[in-house]
Amino acid sequence: MFVFTSPDGRSFEAESVTALEALDRLGQKKGAVAARVDGDLVDLATVLTDSSLVEAVPASSDEGLEILRHSTSHLMAQAVRRLFPGTKVAIGPAIKEGFYYDFDVNGTLTEGDLKRIEDEMRRIVKESHRVERFFLPRDEAIARFRDEGEIYKVELMEEIADDEISLYRQGEYVDLCRGPHVPNTSMLRHFKLLSLAGAYWRGDEKNVMLTRIYGTAFAEKEDLEAYLTRIEEAKRRDHRKLGRELDLFSIQEEGPGFPFFHPRGMALRNKLIEFWRNEHRRAGYEEIMTPLILDRDLWIRSGHWDHYRENMYFTEIDGAPYAIKPMNCPGGILVYKSQIRSYRDLPLRIAELGTVHRHERSGVLHGLMRVRCFTQDDAHLYVTPDQIKREIQGIMDLVDHVYSDVFGFAYHVELSTRPEKAMGEKELWDRAEQSLQEALEEKGVAYRLNPGDGAFYGPKIDFHLEDCIGRTWQCGTIQLDFQMPEKFDMTYVGSDGAQHRPVMLHRTVLGSLERFMGILIEHFAGAFPFWLAPLQVRILPVKGEHQPWARSVETLLREWGLRVEVDGRDEKLGKKIRDAQLQKIPYMLVIGEREVESKRVAVRERSKGDLASLSLEGLQELLLGEYDPLGDAPSLRRSVPHP
Repeated sequence: MFVFTSPDGRSFEAESVTALEALDRLGQKKGAVAARVDGDLVDLATVLTDSSLVEAVPASSDEGLEILRHSTSHLMAQAVRRLFPGTKVAIGPAIKEGFYYDFDVNGTLTEGDLKRIEDEMRRIVKESHRVERFFLPRDEAIARFRDEGEIYKVELMEEIADDEISLYRQGEYVDLCRGPHVPNTSMLRHFKLLSLAGAYWRGDEKNVMLTRIYGTAFAEKEDLEAYLTRIEEAKRRDHRKLGRELDLFSIQEEGPGFPFFHPRGMALRNKLIEFWRNEHRRAGYEEIMTPLILDRDLWIRSGHWDHYRENMYFTEIDGAPYAIKPMNCPGGILVYKSQIRSYRDLPLRIAELGTVHRHERSGVLHGLMRVRCFTQDDAHLYVTPDQIKREIQGIMDLVDHVYSDVFGFAYHVELSTRPEKAMGEKELWDRAEQSLQEALEEKGVAYRLNPGDGAFYGPKIDFHLEDCIGRTWQCGTIQLDFQMPEKFDMTYVGSDGAQHRPVMLHRTVLGSLERFMGILIEHFAGAFPFWLAPLQVRILPVKGEHQPWARSVETLLREWGLRVEVDGRDEKLGKKIRDAQLQKIPYMLVIGEREVESKRVAVRERSKGDLASLSLEGLQELLLGEYDPLGDAPSLRRSVPHP
């Protein structure tokens, strides 16, 4: 007899039971889609023949949702095979917010086919097929799938070293998979297919282009509906759409992945840069600029050649090989090494708005969020070992101020540790990871552990901000690096007169200007706060004879340092107001006959509508009340000239 125990201490004895029967007898069956047995995930039909700790995996848990979504991807594949005979099936995993499956279809799939596929999926759900795991000898499984023309599954199987291949069957559909899965298709009720995309087999541009279908699934109908509402809101806020409508930026065919910033986009970008510089001056940073192109030997020495070469661009100068920088750190190191450093110079905080180029596959390019050329708000801090924690905590304070105080973002923190392909000795990695962990814990910052996701040269703290519709974006990072100082023989003269090795901190706050701008566009839906708005005020003269006063007000507001323009078109006032609203301009100043005579302006705010008729002094006080993280601009406090 074996003993089966639940995490809360309940137990029973039996010779053998299925995982589902064990959960039932332990009072955990309701809502379970799988079980965890002595720490391992298993199907509910798995027979347990040894004493075990048995725990339910509810559909609503993170693990349960992943199982539910993976099972739904199989459901979708079965429906596609029914509707489009001869389709070859590739890979179909669960992903962060849903699932996808790649297909090689005879003919073409269109967005219009998604409804047909969904309907067929629902028929399969009603057919209530058992989802069963079985095994075949490796050679037999390969032969079976080869006979069926499933060339992609055969390629995957040929890479599996096991003697037996794990397969799953539901009705007529059989798929290669390690599982686990839900026990019956009837459990897959709340799903939605979202979109189509092209995807190269195994992500390699040299391979055939497949059709990828994205979808999502949830345990509860309400959760699915909430997600779909959020997706619709995300479409409304799409920074690519708003970028066109607000004339901020464009991506041209002549430069895929290389953004073109238009005048208003540059106004937004320059304001972000002004803010960034102001905050870094306050925090004791000095700014540098390093070249875009540097000798290939530098990148070999830094380790980028071995660890990052496939993402780099190369050129040749005077017959010698050079590389376009994908990261700013080696250039910053050369600045550090340009003179002898003393312990009195440390901590040395060097910041750089460095433009970098990285080769991204065309299929992953996405507006400003995923580009091939971007500007990192980089900084590298060179510190003594006893300064590490204090400097890390100073960076954390800066990140918190920018995210929380200035932009109002909630965020969470992850600690990422040594990856499989890491540079340097494990002992140095252990020291670095311990330093980051202690800095977080001393600050009382909650964090998630993200094993194996560190940079190739050091562990890191990542900051994931949350926007107004609940999406998370990884932007800021702190990377602790003992490796680069060793590779570049970086030193400082200690108080004892001897040479010592500094520790290097790599960090960003915004991440990249381009991506952060994309996040801000979507977070604010283009309705930027007053201090950040590309155009802060538009003046609307009712008739042509009102333009001289409108131009005088425009001149004064420009002297105050505001971004302002006059709408001098021969259009009705209603259309001018509508256009300004669509452009999400914070303030409109309407000027008619009364305003010209009284030397006033009628103020309209984009979300509150008409406010009041104000004198120029009154307008000045109103605008001074707007939040500005740079502090009140002295120019805005200039006295108002007498009309």
